[in-house]
Amino acid sequence: MPRRLALLIEYDGTNYSGWQRQPNGRTIQEVFEAAVKQMTGEHCDVVASGRTDKGVHGFGQVAHVVIPDSCTIPLEKMVKALHSPFVPDVQVRAVSLVPDNFHARFSAICREYRYTIARTHSVFRHRYAWRPRFRFNPELLQAAADVMVGIHDFTTFSKLNLDTDLYMCAVESAVWRKVSDDIWEFRIRANRYVYGMVRSLVGSMMDVAAGNRSAEDLRTALVARDRLLNSTLAPACGLVLWRVEYVNDPFAAYFGGEEPTSVHLFPSHQQ
Repeated sequence: MPRRLALLIEYDGTNYSGWQRQPNGRTIQEVFEAAVKQMTGEHCDVVASGRTDKGVHGFGQVAHVVIPDSCTIPLEKMVKALHSPFVPDVQVRAVSLVPDNFHARFSAICREYRYTIARTHSVFRHRYAWRPRFRFNPELLQAAADVMVGIHDFTTFSKLNLDTDLYMCAVESAVWRKVSDDIWEFRIRANRYVYGMVRSLVGSMMDVAAGNRSAEDLRTALVARDRLLNSTLAPACGLVLWRVEYVNDPFAAYFGGEEPTSVHLFPSHQQ
């Protein structure tokens, strides 16, 4: 019988045009579908929990794929079978057999993104953090983030997407934390996101930290549902899709206990 598999995926999105396959530009989806085809001999659609943008990274992206019964590779050998030594910036972290009704996107109940801001430059972190070229007061960031918690229409803080009919999102938490003397990290958890939402929120909150806007101004803009009241989006390099959660989560064990900061990706910070 065909098997439905859930894949826990990580990738450096720097050199890719986002997740979703497209005519022009190499994408993460194409890489994994090529790996599946190499393993099974057939094309199989790899469906992700969400379509990350160009340059956005994934640490806990989840996708599902249905592989044909002709593929007899044991589940415990799937990770190795899907690994390509020629594509070092994407990999499968884990594979799980899931029920036929599991859907990486529609079965998800919560998604967490993290965004990293750095005051100083490092060649080891510039691909994974935004270094703003302006002064900002990080003490103002949390008040701006508090505006976003709750169930809101995030039209203002999104990019136009003609395929999106619903802009309501339930934000469970939005928290800034100081990681070191020069690094701050934003963590946001929500049931869903609209196109460009997290980068838009970070850009707007940094406008508050720079003294260009107030937290109350963001609240007014949120209610107005007017993209003209948006700020410039934060760069994609600082954004990581950190985790996707499910009922009977197949990968819960990979996120147990105290979760590390995304800055653990930066060698210069570990020294």
